[in-house]
Amino acid sequence: MALPVALALGLSGCGSGDPATSSASASAPAPAAGAKEVTVFAAASLTGTFTELGKVFEGAHPGTTVKFNFGSSATLAQQITQGAPADVFAAASPATMKTVTDASLASAPATFVRNKLQIAVPADNPAKVDELKDLTDPKVKVALCAEQVPCGAAAVKALAAAGLKVTPVTLEQDVKATLTKVELGEVDAALVYKTDVIASAGKVQGIAFPEADQAINDYPIATLAKAPAGDLARQFVDLVLSQPGKDVLTKAGFEAP
Repeated sequence: MALPVALALGLSGCGSGDPATSSASASAPAPAAGAKEVTVFAAASLTGTFTELGKVFEGAHPGTTVKFNFGSSATLAQQITQGAPADVFAAASPATMKTVTDASLASAPATFVRNKLQIAVPADNPAKVDELKDLTDPKVKVALCAEQVPCGAAAVKALAAAGLKVTPVTLEQDVKATLTKVELGEVDAALVYKTDVIASAGKVQGIAFPEADQAINDYPIATLAKAPAGDLARQFVDLVLSQPGKDVLTKAGFEAP
């Protein structure tokens, strides 16, 4: 892949990582003596892009493994405040990052991208959903994220801006689970991030709607105060904030802050 190679050549202090399992592939060389691990807790909507950046990081830091924990930002923040060992936290909203900074477990988070909602429908759109108000039809089965997680809070804000009330048939704990309901045909529509629609690679259609502009989520990232691998954590954050890191993110549909 051309971009990761270019990134790896341009960075002198990085290493690579797979998704939630996070170790390098079985075909990779054995870790060098003194190999290190950096643990990144990241919002579920960052799964694809951070996995790619993790591989770049590992490639630039031989013997280093990037371990990811992807999930609901609210759940990850709770895990961190309860003592889960982690080096970096990348959240899908300032509110979930605040849970961690208020506990003095991180400081000076930097906003690195923004994301907005779209209506996701199956590729054949059987319910003929065209706009946000179509989700109020009781015949249309809708999935939403739970309100306490960032994608759910954004959905509540967008629906309020439109003056609409939607009764979902399911509330999911993160955006990936919400999107899966659409991909499996279990619901007719869902409110998910634009980036997740793109990542579905044609399994769903995305429908933009104007109220999404009033419910944009900023994504902050920070090195954690008790990071076991503090130097590597700072270098991973630097990669995310770098121009090559931004290129990976914007290619996936994220917006610049």
